[in-house]
Amino acid sequence: MVSPETQQEISAIDMEIMQLTEKRLHLATEADSQMTKSEAAISERSYERSFLAGISDGTDLNMESCKRSLFQTLFNLSHSYSHSKLGKHSDLENKIRQALLNTSTEFPKSALVACQGVEGAYSQKAADKLFASADIMYFRTFDGVFQAVESGLCRYGVLPIENSSYGSVTSVYDLMKTHHFHIVRSIKLQINHRLLAKKGTDLKDIKEVFSHEQAIGQCSHFLKDNKDIKVTIVANTAIAAQMVADSDRTDIAAISSPDCARLYDLEIVNDRIQNSDHNYTRFICISKDMEIYPGAGRASIMLSLGHTPGALYNTLARFSALGLNLTKIESRPISGSDFEFMFYLDVDASVYSDAFVTLLCELDQDPAAFTFLGNYSEV
Repeated sequence: MVSPETQQEISAIDMEIMQLTEKRLHLATEADSQMTKSEAAISERSYERSFLAGISDGTDLNMESCKRSLFQTLFNLSHSYSHSKLGKHSDLENKIRQALLNTSTEFPKSALVACQGVEGAYSQKAADKLFASADIMYFRTFDGVFQAVESGLCRYGVLPIENSSYGSVTSVYDLMKTHHFHIVRSIKLQINHRLLAKKGTDLKDIKEVFSHEQAIGQCSHFLKDNKDIKVTIVANTAIAAQMVADSDRTDIAAISSPDCARLYDLEIVNDRIQNSDHNYTRFICISKDMEIYPGAGRASIMLSLGHTPGALYNTLARFSALGLNLTKIESRPISGSDFEFMFYLDVDASVYSDAFVTLLCELDQDPAAFTFLGNYSEV
């Protein structure tokens, strides 16, 4: 048990740290106000690098690491406080405020929605749950969905983003880098894969299975137990069912949904093929313009970081300082760059928080690439 004297001394030190921190934030803000934006950035960077380098004395590496983390956090907080006081915000704040003003108080009940695949696709099921009456336009590829929204052909697009048992849909993440869009809502949909074939087909007769690579991965245990069955990847689980229905072959099957069994008049040969019964896919609903509906509590951003020690840690620390919970971090290599990555972050946060908007504006002003993908609700 801590003695009263020791506890009293710790409390006194904590109060001193708090007072000195407040004084430092005010002084740093005053210093920034006397310089241009570029002068302040150069001065801060030079001072911070020199100070952190001086921490090392080689006597206690654990203590050195603690001091480095403490002061790096303090520097980040100082930047945030200075930005908020001096109003050094980007145009992003105005865009967010305009979106809040211009967005309806209710999510639309009907709209023209772009989905990848054909009738019966899981994206179509997600769209039907998001909208009471969705007019769906189908596209062959995920890229087609992005293009339909970006061009204004469709107001919204629905895309799978991650699965609970097989991870992220990397092809969608890779396309995010090349398209302009905003996330307006997300939804988790339970996935129920079945092995579908023409009526009268037995499992022992099946020589080849068609499906999307995500579905194949989610049913990998079944396929491993049936190694003689050839696996062929196609663009969509519904397309796989359609191919089986339209084919003259009687030795093929599709990994698809019960809805597709009814839609394409196929028989469920096996209903226990997925690795886990707890199988969910998260879909995002995207739009061309930023729309922020009441109750939005999740935000997504996309950013690249330079090849500097602690770059990712320093960025994540800025969210931690605000008490924000990061629910997902995804990294994808940037094509044409040497070991550079684009990071995708999901965070439990709302733009109704001024502190969060300030952080977004700071990130938007950093030299590295940054995109605010949207603030939305998950249903």
